[in-house]
Amino acid sequence: METQGAAPKAVPKTALAIEVRDIVIGFGEQIVIDHLSLGVRSGEILGLVGASGGGKSVLLRSMIGLIPKREGRVEILGVDLDRSSEDAARAIERRCGILFQSGALFSSLTLRENIAFPLRENLGVSEALIEEIANAKLEIVGLDADDGDKFPAELSGGMVKRAALARALSLDPEILFLDEPTSGLDPISASAFDALIKALQETLGLTVFMATHDLDSLNAVCDRIAALDEGKIVALGPMATMLASDNPWVRAYFGGSRARTPALALEKEK
Repeated sequence: METQGAAPKAVPKTALAIEVRDIVIGFGEQIVIDHLSLGVRSGEILGLVGASGGGKSVLLRSMIGLIPKREGRVEILGVDLDRSSEDAARAIERRCGILFQSGALFSSLTLRENIAFPLRENLGVSEALIEEIANAKLEIVGLDADDGDKFPAELSGGMVKRAALARALSLDPEILFLDEPTSGLDPISASAFDALIKALQETLGLTVFMATHDLDSLNAVCDRIAALDEGKIVALGPMATMLASDNPWVRAYFGGSRARTPALALEKEK
């Protein structure tokens, strides 16, 4: 099923930052995720793609503990949060950053205050240092100190995504979970956001798990792609694996009339 791609620099192929083992997630009688297993390598960007309503966000939210599993387990950085102590679970949570589709910023707080919130909750440092860290995170995502005084309602969609990313990076995480990060952005803003995620992976050594339907993002930044269909991973590997898959949904998604960009990009590499 999987075609081996190049491993992230200086990271063994066997090193997994996230391991999902045989999980089942359902609501009432409906099974959304059906005995699914998946590993995310340390230092890679793994893109999860599936049909709208097919369970991408459900899987991501279950992985971070927001939606309960009926069966199976998820290990993050070698720790099963369901079976660990509260202190151990919180320690792992601090090593993960999360960007929700809407950004989920506190509307009554400025951008700087949004970024400062997890810092105050988790670090026993001075207010001056908190402000310094918040300004640094704004700069990392392409915003400036003046933007930190703005409220979410004053921002464009692209700025909201960047501000939410700055908050996700506030505690210097090792893993980023991104839920539809380019949703609602125009092509130029989406491309710039993709470039930012790739730059963060390369400079900070981040592991990124990204649920998305954006073909351009999958092609531009993902080291590997996992295709979700009927609650299971039906194809796993780089873009070439997706284009060569015989699964009907994968073929329709990556080979349809809107999928010219990945196919052309692959053709240029030959």
